[in-house]
Amino acid sequence: MSVHKELALDEVRKYHRDTAADGGFIPGTTEIWPSGAVLDEEDRVALVEAALDLRIAAGRSSRMFESRFARRMKRRKAHLTNSGSSANLLATTALTSHLLEDRRLRPGDEVITVAAGFPTTVNPILQNGLVPVFVDVELGTYNTTAARVAAAIGPKTRAIIIAHALGNPFEVAEIAQLAEDHDLFLVEDNCDAVGATYNGQLTGTFGDFTTVSFYPAHHLTMGEGGIVMTSNLALARIVESLRDWGRDCWCEPGESNKCLKRFDYQMGTLPAGYDHKYIFSHVGYNLKATDLQAALGLTQLAKLDDFIDARKRNWRRLREGLDGVPHLLLPEPTPNSDPSWFGFVITVRPDAPFTRAALVDFLEDRKIGTRRLFAGNLTRHPAYIGTEHRVVGDLTNSDIVTEQTFWVGVYPGLTDEMLDYVIASVREFVEANS
Repeated sequence: MSVHKELALDEVRKYHRDTAADGGFIPGTTEIWPSGAVLDEEDRVALVEAALDLRIAAGRSSRMFESRFARRMKRRKAHLTNSGSSANLLATTALTSHLLEDRRLRPGDEVITVAAGFPTTVNPILQNGLVPVFVDVELGTYNTTAARVAAAIGPKTRAIIIAHALGNPFEVAEIAQLAEDHDLFLVEDNCDAVGATYNGQLTGTFGDFTTVSFYPAHHLTMGEGGIVMTSNLALARIVESLRDWGRDCWCEPGESNKCLKRFDYQMGTLPAGYDHKYIFSHVGYNLKATDLQAALGLTQLAKLDDFIDARKRNWRRLREGLDGVPHLLLPEPTPNSDPSWFGFVITVRPDAPFTRAALVDFLEDRKIGTRRLFAGNLTRHPAYIGTEHRVVGDLTNSDIVTEQTFWVGVYPGLTDEMLDYVIASVREFVEANS
């Protein structure tokens, strides 16, 4: 490292220390965010160092992060993307690749998913001309069940794409077995659940694909970013092509002729010897991330275990502190799971003497941030009314989520003092309105 660079990074460390002073928590004045990034001195230094090196495209930090994260999540291959939404798009689109031959998904094929979730789990189904089949969730866990998925399997079903809700695993082992029994693809949207386990096995290791987001709300952040992971090398190759413009070549930008036959290919109706770097085998995108993002991801990854522990500890403090409060349905882990919590979800029971809106307004007035359980029932949103889809069973619980459910934060930036204020505020409101 050059002297100039060392001096610059030393100044960055000093700047971080000078600006990181904590003014302390003031109840009712200090914002208690439901989610957020926890960034320290090394994160700031990593970003600045990447900028000083002008690593402005995907490069060595991106490759290093992919390798380390795949190893951490027990997957063979990982491909970094510019967002978790793009990761879901790539995973779903990969299942339509001609390289899968008879197994490929085609327009009109059905994909089972849940109605109560985030749009970007479902959007790629529609964007690929596939038909979402919506099933309901359980209140308390906010996940669907293997029984509901089994009931939804029909003659056109070709895949299952489901997210682990707010870090709480769905019955992924049983649903993976259903997928295997019926020759279906399974995509685990693991964006909220990094580090969670089901039957002692990491979520994200059961399906053909798993996806993760690195948006600031999530367990790790790159600012923006996501990743697609698989242990199937053929599927990984398809994702790489789709992410990188749809090209057939696997050389990194700036590399040439890793296959040692760059000018020896004949594909499509192109002339023999056409430059393999410019042969395109998929209708793809450019969804790559940058080394600036990956440099931050690497320093964040070193803190992942601490982040997960903090989320679990914060969730337990809220759960114990709110236990027994009337009129509220508190969250429960899915049986046989060890969640890696994204948030603490609360449902105001329909027969409560107060409304969800009144409780949320009370908390927000006290600077306690709340969020809805994402879209609630997606089929009720204007974007999806009129789209081709199928519903199996009723969506009663998804409608209750839409009307009665919200969540508060458990992310590592929250202190015990903040969490105790959340508990006290909820208890005060319920007591005053019961």
